[in-house]
Amino acid sequence: MRIAHVITRMIIGGAQENTLFNCQDLVTDHGDEVLLVCGPETGPEGDLLGRTPNPADTQPGQGRAGQGSGDLNQNDQPCPGSDTPDRFACNGVPVRIIDSLRRAIHPAHDWTATGALRDVLSEFRPDVVHTHSAKGGLLGRHVGWGLFRRSTQHRPIVIHTVHGAPFHDYQSAAARRFFIACEKWAAGRCHHLISVADAMTDLMVDAGVAPRAKFTTISSGMDVEPFVHANEHRQRIRQKYGIKDEHVVVGKIARLFHLKGHEDLVRAARVVANACPNIRFLLVGDGILRQPLQEQIAALELTENFIFTGLVPPTEVPEMIGAMDLLVHTSYREGLARALPQALIAGKPAISYDIDGAREVVINDETGYLIPPGDEENLANRIIHLATNPDVRQQQGETGKRRFTEQFRHQTMTSEIRKLYAALLDQHTSR
Repeated sequence: MRIAHVITRMIIGGAQENTLFNCQDLVTDHGDEVLLVCGPETGPEGDLLGRTPNPADTQPGQGRAGQGSGDLNQNDQPCPGSDTPDRFACNGVPVRIIDSLRRAIHPAHDWTATGALRDVLSEFRPDVVHTHSAKGGLLGRHVGWGLFRRSTQHRPIVIHTVHGAPFHDYQSAAARRFFIACEKWAAGRCHHLISVADAMTDLMVDAGVAPRAKFTTISSGMDVEPFVHANEHRQRIRQKYGIKDEHVVVGKIARLFHLKGHEDLVRAARVVANACPNIRFLLVGDGILRQPLQEQIAALELTENFIFTGLVPPTEVPEMIGAMDLLVHTSYREGLARALPQALIAGKPAISYDIDGAREVVINDETGYLIPPGDEENLANRIIHLATNPDVRQQQGETGKRRFTEQFRHQTMTSEIRKLYAALLDQHTSR
């Protein structure tokens, strides 16, 4: 097959890692011809393709886990095989950069990007156009659908992956209506949609974007092996941060940013620390809320109970999880936070706000606990329960590892996606 993937930014993030793994697997495991088309932006999260970041986009020390998605395991070394600034190879995957393909809405840039993308795809002549992200998905589906409708010799099927909806409850009503309308228009210009979680399908269907029959759920893939072996680093990391054997470590992996729920965790921690003086909270990541959070922690006399790691390389995230005894996820908005399956694959139970796709991996009394968003009392009680019951932690962690290791392996993801490609191609070829 000839497959073109289109995405706006290849920053260090879950959707981008998913896309790059898919491209690499298609090339190495299936012998397909693949082209990754993306924009030039990097941003403060760092660049997954190893390009030199724009100084205006990044600051020294950025591009680490916790600044972006905080849960990547992708090697961040520069990509080999660079030829020109807009054409190079990353780990065996040919890459084309379209300078005008930017995340921000800009009519002139978007018009230019549409034409450039049409030229690139017409030259490549793909069997499949697979799009990702809001802007990449919108323009990519528009162009790919045009090729499908107009081509008499090479008609590609068009697929879009929903990594996270561009509309949510924390937007203005006008913005939400606008993005829903955009997604509905784009959904009519593709043959099928992939959701990384059933919750994403529910959200799209409930918003009237597309009928349920047009969606297939395929879990977002990752390199699971470092998480399977995460506990091998447990003692070294705990010693590095002054964590003693008797300490129970509650971890959180996320940017220190709005809607991530760190403030909720700090308030709950006061109750937890009263019941469990040996508790320690390990916050992996950094961001604009670090100082306010430190001030909140100090005001509650919890300074000795909290450890801020700051930014860490993505390759060290499994080691951080290995040092934890359980993971909490208190974000108010997230498709399916990769930190949740990563912790479970490492054998750590998880406590999460019941949002979006979290319930698909955090199963009450089996792999952890779901609680209503903002329920700090319940959050504290669940942390205390797991902190004081090591047998429960072990049982739930083992269940999580057994249930989700294969499901989230990137080779599993790519195999399922490729089967979908083949079925859609057969369906439309027969017509």
